[in-house]
Amino acid sequence: MVIEKDSPIIKKKKKKARDHSIKEGIFASANSAFGNNYISPFAIAINASNPLIALLSSVSGLLGPISQLASPKLLKNNSRKKVLSRAMLIEAIIWIPFIATAILFYKGILVGYLPYILLFFFAISTIALNVGIPAWYSWIGDIVDDRHRGRWFAKRNLLLGFVTVVLAISASFFLDYLKSKELAMFGFATLFFLALIFRILSYKAIRKQYEPELKRKKKKESSFFKFVKNTPKTNFGKFTIFRASFALVASISGPFLAVYLLRYLEFSYPTYMIVIMSSTIFSLFVIELWGKFADKYGNYRTLLLTSIITPTVPILWILVPSPIYMILVPAVISGVGWAGFNLAATNFFYDNISAEKRSREISYYNLLIGIGIFLGASLGALLIKILNTTWIEPIILIFIIGSILRMTVVFIFLPKIKEVRKTQKFNSKRVLKHMLLKEAKPTISEEVHEIMSIRKYLEV
Repeated sequence: MVIEKDSPIIKKKKKKARDHSIKEGIFASANSAFGNNYISPFAIAINASNPLIALLSSVSGLLGPISQLASPKLLKNNSRKKVLSRAMLIEAIIWIPFIATAILFYKGILVGYLPYILLFFFAISTIALNVGIPAWYSWIGDIVDDRHRGRWFAKRNLLLGFVTVVLAISASFFLDYLKSKELAMFGFATLFFLALIFRILSYKAIRKQYEPELKRKKKKESSFFKFVKNTPKTNFGKFTIFRASFALVASISGPFLAVYLLRYLEFSYPTYMIVIMSSTIFSLFVIELWGKFADKYGNYRTLLLTSIITPTVPILWILVPSPIYMILVPAVISGVGWAGFNLAATNFFYDNISAEKRSREISYYNLLIGIGIFLGASLGALLIKILNTTWIEPIILIFIIGSILRMTVVFIFLPKIKEVRKTQKFNSKRVLKHMLLKEAKPTISEEVHEIMSIRKYLEV
């Protein structure tokens, strides 16, 4: 008797669901390009203080993962599609207060309170977004074959990254033009309206996607405190400690990059967005290579290589205040490093957690990372407020501190993690030949089929 999940009908449905996930992802990327990418510039434009801008990251880091704890409980009596789609609809509606905030600032109404209003509604938006994340992880894990997960995520990220870059940079020229006409707030309002529209389209798309039946096992579920207690004892627990610690130190300087470029260096919106998005552009060139590398040589090796690269990024941003330098040096290193790091981290989670535990474990995992982000961003906000150095700008010093602490976390925690999948022996010369020359593999026909199937979504 053929098991249902291996039947041709189920395989066809899952293939169609993977294609549909890419289409939904395009709408979500457009939402991010017009909305999330411009929250920090908008906060700066309405005169939010540097500590409050850092708080945007800290609030997002803490409230997001806490809200994810509700997802497993919702999934007990609801489908993943229902939980995720409702969360997306609420998130779409929350863009309306962002639009109103821009209009109020232009009219000079409640100007002193608007940064706090922005923070409040950003917090609500964060909660809505994150409630659906565990459901999405669980859902996508059931429709993507674990043998090719690295390559599929790489190709999906490649396409979605391309969409985000093109739209975000295009939006920056539109915003800069309106700023020259003293209509920047109308520019932000327009971008947030587009973010709302594309989130609704994303919501409609997810409603049409096939969802495999979620198999619920009746058993005692571990609590968050038990999860924390066991983290030093398991491989995934040690990985979680590493990710949470790295998130903490990365968030000390991370929120201030927009402040540094827009407020201190006074970059225009197009220059700012090109610099920011250039790291994403470079990541597009390597994401598929990282996917193949992770599938063949393991996610731990991918984490190891990228964790050596990423700690240098904060210092590199502040060495030369030239857009050309920033695009060619820190953006390249950031794009290459973070592309592989994020891909390997996602795959590492799937490798270590069984399907029935994913929705709950991802919420606990993200909560610890969120606590790290909250503490790191809060520490950064405190430092920018209390540092009064005369020999160096406080914001520059924060970037240096952030880089040093990233290196420290990597050297302390990463060696404690192990690869759980059976992988090929690593040989640097053979790896370069395989990755760069695209040496033929037994699954090459599958890869060509996947690449061709993705092309049609460029016309969406």
